[in-house]
Amino acid sequence: MSVELNHTIIHSRDNKESAEFLADILGLEIGEEWGPFIPVTTANGVTLDFAAIPEASITMQHYAFLVSEAEFDTAYARIKDLGVEYFADPHRKHPGEINHNDGGRGVYFLDPVGHAMEIITRPYGGFPS
Repeated sequence: MSVELNHTIIHSRDNKESAEFLADILGLEIGEEWGPFIPVTTANGVTLDFAAIPEASITMQHYAFLVSEAEFDTAYARIKDLGVEYFADPHRKHPGEINHNDGGRGVYFLDPVGHAMEIITRPYGGFPS
């Protein structure tokens, strides 16, 4: 059997708010609440299980999503329409810009609790030589 990532838990102060935020940006569906989790499933079957915990216990994480050019356009438009601050870089030194790393496009934005979310159209190292 090959190894595949099946799911990960994303801590939030409000699991519904965070799940809805990401699902809206990425054009994904929210699954049925299961115990303390609200799942959002990506196209490759990985489930992001949002769990509410005390805000003081949340450790900020980074989540990157590989999307098509068309999906990038749609998500980027949603980010701008919602007034979500975005950056071309993970250190947030280039606000209001996107990057063109590896011949694609990418943008960083924060979710409601400050997790760094990233959408890219090419995987790192994916630029043809």
